[in-house]
Amino acid sequence: MGCTQTLTEKEVNRGLRNVIRDGLATSVMSTLTGSVFLVAFALSLGASSLVIGLLATIPPLANVIQVPTVYLVEKYRVRRSITMLASAVSRGFLLVIAIIPFVVPFHLALPLVLLALVLNSLLASVGGCSWNSWMHDLLPTHVLGKFFSKRMLLSTAISIPLALIAGYFISWWRIAFPGMEMLGYSFLFLGGFIVGLIGVFFISGIPEPRMPATESVPRLRDLLKKPFEDRNFKNLIVFMTSWSFAVNLALPFLTVYMLTTLGLDTSSVVLFSVIGQISSLAFFRVWGKLSDRYSNKSVLRVAGPIMIGCFLIWAATVLFQSTPIVVPMVVIVHVLMGMATAGVNLVSGNIGLKLAPEGQATSYLASASLFSSLAAGTAPLLGGIIAQYMHSWEYFFVVAFMLGFFSLHRLTLVKEDGDVREIVVVKELFSEMKGGVSPSNLRKGVHDATASILERAKGNHDAVLLEVK
Repeated sequence: MGCTQTLTEKEVNRGLRNVIRDGLATSVMSTLTGSVFLVAFALSLGASSLVIGLLATIPPLANVIQVPTVYLVEKYRVRRSITMLASAVSRGFLLVIAIIPFVVPFHLALPLVLLALVLNSLLASVGGCSWNSWMHDLLPTHVLGKFFSKRMLLSTAISIPLALIAGYFISWWRIAFPGMEMLGYSFLFLGGFIVGLIGVFFISGIPEPRMPATESVPRLRDLLKKPFEDRNFKNLIVFMTSWSFAVNLALPFLTVYMLTTLGLDTSSVVLFSVIGQISSLAFFRVWGKLSDRYSNKSVLRVAGPIMIGCFLIWAATVLFQSTPIVVPMVVIVHVLMGMATAGVNLVSGNIGLKLAPEGQATSYLASASLFSSLAAGTAPLLGGIIAQYMHSWEYFFVVAFMLGFFSLHRLTLVKEDGDVREIVVVKELFSEMKGGVSPSNLRKGVHDATASILERAKGNHDAVLLEVK
């Protein structure tokens, strides 16, 4: 299936179904091979605080490869082929990671796992750059919030029970096969590899609108310079960069903080993570409606302060470690962070898609991603280095709060159609919560998500585009 200048409604609907299916596969892959399980796997290989910081640094810093990828996309203009090839090879390194601990001496396993993660992330970034440009041309801007909130809701509906099952599996494996903990994690990476390849198959079914014709391929320098000549988009890049640094100074170390400072076990940490995901699940549709009704910036100005406020709660938990109150505090902060993360993750990606000019999405989105990723990669690396000497994670949370507060000030310089004052969004948020985030509606949301997954698995032909309208 080649590129076409215009797509029929049937082709768009089929493509949107496959975008959602790939999202589900990617969610499963990420759940099995990232976050808590990746950190725990690294700790079992003898990782230090610095290495844990490196784990969080690798994916964002790998986005530096998006600079030459911009030229690659503009030159060959086959975004689906680039995305598929890069994604398939990238996900193949998950299989390599699963095998490494059993084919090399123990002292070499961790360095080789890190190398495989670097290669995995570099190729994923190549595919991501091409994918962003592709989605910008495929998806109607007026339904971005509702469509991606649905995609995130369905993905979270799968990742919640999967994380619980995987956490239980690891706990059972430790008891059943003492001394063989690494093999349990290898099974998770193997599962992630298989599902990742299924995701590539779904990507192959997404049609690609033909990129606008050009007489010649612009120079790479000119492509990268354009976003900074656009004052509004430059302000967006500054906000996203400062925000990424603030948030990633603290977030990558939350798992380590819970496992070490608070003394929680892996299964408990997974359970708390699931609580946060359930909270996100309850708010995806709410934030999606608000972003489409008003603007992405309006949602960020409400969800952002909630997220950075959570860092102060995390800092306070150290005062109550080894006391009964620490567990309720961790539950509360996970609920609030899940709520805020749903909004921040949804609109921080959509705002770039919305503000990038037609026909120039590749360079604009790559520039935004590059600088925010460099900040996201530098922050945990710096944090890991400092942690080698301080051993006090709570200070990171306080600093992250202050930097996040500064970043939200930079957001005020970004202009977006439909922007309203925070109080308007807060009132609408409470109104939506009263009508749409009750326990019964949350159960209905999970039920609807599950039913939707089953319908798509059966290959139903209902138009997704009509659903999001």
